[in-house]
Amino acid sequence: MNLRDKLRGLLVRLYARRVEGHLDHAQVPQHIGVIMDGNRRWAKASGSSTMHGHRAGAEKIEEFLGWCTETDVEVVTLWLLSTDNFDRPEDELVPLLGIIEDVVRTLAADGRWRVHHVGTPDLLPSGMQRTLKEAEEATADVDGILVNVAIGYGGRQEIADAVRSMLLDAAERGTPIEELAESVDIDMIGRHLYTGAQPDPDLVIRTSGEQRLSGFMLWQTAHSEYYFCEVFWPAFRKVDFLRALRDYAARHRRFGG
Repeated sequence: MNLRDKLRGLLVRLYARRVEGHLDHAQVPQHIGVIMDGNRRWAKASGSSTMHGHRAGAEKIEEFLGWCTETDVEVVTLWLLSTDNFDRPEDELVPLLGIIEDVVRTLAADGRWRVHHVGTPDLLPSGMQRTLKEAEEATADVDGILVNVAIGYGGRQEIADAVRSMLLDAAERGTPIEELAESVDIDMIGRHLYTGAQPDPDLVIRTSGEQRLSGFMLWQTAHSEYYFCEVFWPAFRKVDFLRALRDYAARHRRFGG
C-alpha cells in the first residue's frame, strides 16, 4: 500500500469516527434489511473471478454484523440467494451454494447471533436444509442480533407460501372456507410470513447503485426507508454503513400518514 492509499484510509477512518460520534442510538433502526448486490461486478472490476467476488461478499457479512452490534440494531435480514438466482449457470450456482452454506455455519459458530432461515426450504439441496436447521437449533438461545438469512427467497413466493400456510392451518382446524374468508386480514397474513412476529424492516440498504427492491420483503417493506449505496457489497465500509444510519435518522417517517 502506497502513502496515498494510507492517507486516504486514515481520512476515511477519522471521518467514520466523526459520523459515529454524532450518531443518536435512539434513532437507530431496529430492523435492517440488506440487499447485498455487486459481488460479480466487484470481481470483474478488480480482475478476479466471480467466485472470488462471492467469497469476498461472504467475508463482509461478519464485519457488517459487528457494526450492527455496535449500534444496537436488533434484527438483520441478509438476502443471500433469491429464487431467481437458481437460473444461473450450474458452474456458478453450485460453488455459490457452498459459499452460502459456509456463511451459515460461520454465523452459527460465532456465538453472537441467532440464525433464522427465511425462504422456501424445498428449493434448497438437502445438505443445506440440514445446515440451516442445525444453525437455527444451535443458536436458538443466543441473546444477540436475530439474523435472518434469506436463502432461496422471493417476495412473491413468500406471500404465496403465507397464503398456503394460512389455508392449511384453517383446514387442520376444520374452518369452513367462507368463515376463513371473513376473518382474513393483514395481521393474519403477516403471522404466516417467514418473519412471523418479527418487526418489519425500518431500513433497507442496497449496494451497487441499483435502485430497485427486486422482490425483497414485498409485504414487510410497505413503510420501510430505503438507502441506495453506490459501492459494491464487498467494498462496503463502516463509513458507508454509518452514512446510511445518519441518513435514516434525518428522515421523518410518516407511515403513510
